[in-house]
Amino acid sequence: MATTEFDDAQNAEIVAHTGGRVSEEETFVIPQGVKPPRKSVWAVFKEMPLLVKISTIWLVVLLLSALYAQLDVRVFNGSLPLADPNLQLNGFNPKTGEFGTGSVLESPSWQHPLGTDALARDTFSRALHGTYVSVVVAIVSVTCGVIVGGLLGSLVGFVRGKTETGLMAMIDVLLAFPALVLLLALISIFEVRDLFVISFVIGLLSIPAYTRVSRANSLAISNREFVTAAEAIGTKKWTILRREIIPNVMPTLFAYAMVAAAAVIVVEGTLSFLGLSVQLPTSTWGNMINQARRDIKVDFGQVLYPALLLTFTVLALNQVGDFFQRRSAHRASSL
Repeated sequence: MATTEFDDAQNAEIVAHTGGRVSEEETFVIPQGVKPPRKSVWAVFKEMPLLVKISTIWLVVLLLSALYAQLDVRVFNGSLPLADPNLQLNGFNPKTGEFGTGSVLESPSWQHPLGTDALARDTFSRALHGTYVSVVVAIVSVTCGVIVGGLLGSLVGFVRGKTETGLMAMIDVLLAFPALVLLLALISIFEVRDLFVISFVIGLLSIPAYTRVSRANSLAISNREFVTAAEAIGTKKWTILRREIIPNVMPTLFAYAMVAAAAVIVVEGTLSFLGLSVQLPTSTWGNMINQARRDIKVDFGQVLYPALLLTFTVLALNQVGDFFQRRSAHRASSL
């Protein structure tokens, strides 16, 4: 009871000192001796600047669009109001080897919001299915990096010694080798065209970067007073790692993951542009750009639409990642 009364009095003193007004940057800083309340998702969203809020909404819309496209194919068997991305709408004449008399490259309309491509396929539907590919690649690669790289980096940064020396030597070798070249070699040699296999390979190649980021943060946190105090009272190393190191490394790693996801989406777009990503006719933003570049003088929009989706997504991920990077930096300064 006495401790509770002391905390209430201390909180009241802080409110009286600040006048109940806290600046935007001060909301990130936890006053010493005051237990911070756990903020809801909505509270964090309200803290975001306008551009970051727009970026967050954009990412949520992309995620829902990818989910909608897959529900249409896998659950509702094409009965939802979304065109088949591979349906060639104006027919094909097998005798002449030509498409029907209808227009192939149609302008945007109510029936086709983004028009149709050179094979008379609905561009809007193909863009939504391409969103699914980018979302899967980003989620799988980030999950591999955060779980494997985050745990490895946290472990070696805390344990140190020969374990750190040996593991980081291997990580440095992997970082020295160009990841994109290795990825191209693996895909070309084994002719991998499965979405989840490609995503997993990209995720494995992302692990070294996540390991170095988490190790750097783990080294800094290992020297903090609360870790030293836990070691002094005989707390087991695994318990310290689980309760003190990893929870304090993850916010920074999450901020890095948002920026890294943007790079991963660009890598997948590069592979699909080169014809080395998922098997055609599965649509991706990269192969949509590649297929439309031949008709760029006829209909520039078929190149512009997937390029804008790629650009806005990368920009949104960078904006959100920068916000959480600043937020984790303020949090670290108050530990």
